[in-house]
Amino acid sequence: LDNEKPAAVVDPVTTGHTVKTSNYGWDQSDKSVKIHITLTGVHQVPTENVQVHFTARSFDLLVKNLSGKSYSMIVNNLLKSISVEGSSKKVKTDTVLILCRKKVEKAGDYLAQVEKECCSYTEKPSYDTETDASEGLMNILKKIYGEGDNDMKQIINKVWV
Repeated sequence: LDNEKPAAVVDPVTTGHTVKTSNYGWDQSDKSVKIHITLTGVHQVPTENVQVHFTARSFDLLVKNLSGKSYSMIVNNLLKSISVEGSSKKVKTDTVLILCRKKVEKAGDYLAQVEKECCSYTEKPSYDTETDASEGLMNILKKIYGEGDNDMKQIINKVWV
């Protein structure tokens, strides 16, 4: 038995859980949108463990087996269409850079449709000194929820959970 050869070495299977990350920064030019996702140590995982799936209006990042966990980031409903073939990813020190190539070269102010809707809400609530402040806030949220699309409703629901 001492002369037997050891079994082939197999990479360990990740049994950790998937962590959703939403911490990112972004900038854009007329040709592309760059999304910078900070994940400490991501440059040390094998290249095939960092996967990005692009569609015309979304991307889905999955980083497998980073410190025993997987990390996921899904951005749906981009404001404008992107070129799936022209989009790419780069792994840098502690950062994943996602480059979304624009189909139509034009500068824009927002990354996603829901972000535009959130930032473009310009109606100012009336100021009533006799109403409780929390009641006023609740009325504003009810109005936003009632007028919002499904993505807006999901965001508001997440806040209250």
